[in-house]
Amino acid sequence: MNLKEELQALNDKAEKFRRKLAAAEAREDKVIIMQFKKEIATVTKRIASLKNQQSRQLNKQGQEVKGLKFNRALTKAEQADMGKLKKSVKGLVVVHPMTAMGREMNITVVTGFAPAKF
Repeated sequence: MNLKEELQALNDKAEKFRRKLAAAEAREDKVIIMQFKKEIATVTKRIASLKNQQSRQLNKQGQEVKGLKFNRALTKAEQADMGKLKKSVKGLVVVHPMTAMGREMNITVVTGFAPAKF
């Protein structure tokens, strides 16, 4: 299971525990309340750990992409025919500003990174 799927599964599990906790609080069942509070704390800690790990991976990928020698903003025509562009430029990496990597790298326009000028 990759990080994204595991993170989603843990968020679902945490939400399920929160709903059960609310039901237990309505019944005033102290044993069950304590159990779910522990479960929620455990899952929340694991979620934070995964988010930190995901951030480190994105940062590492961003550094690798920024390490490529040449970069420039892509024109609308190039963006429209991305397949042709990728075939003509060996090693091209395109980063969109709305993706996680784009936000991590603080990119404002669709940018292409490549080892050589294109």
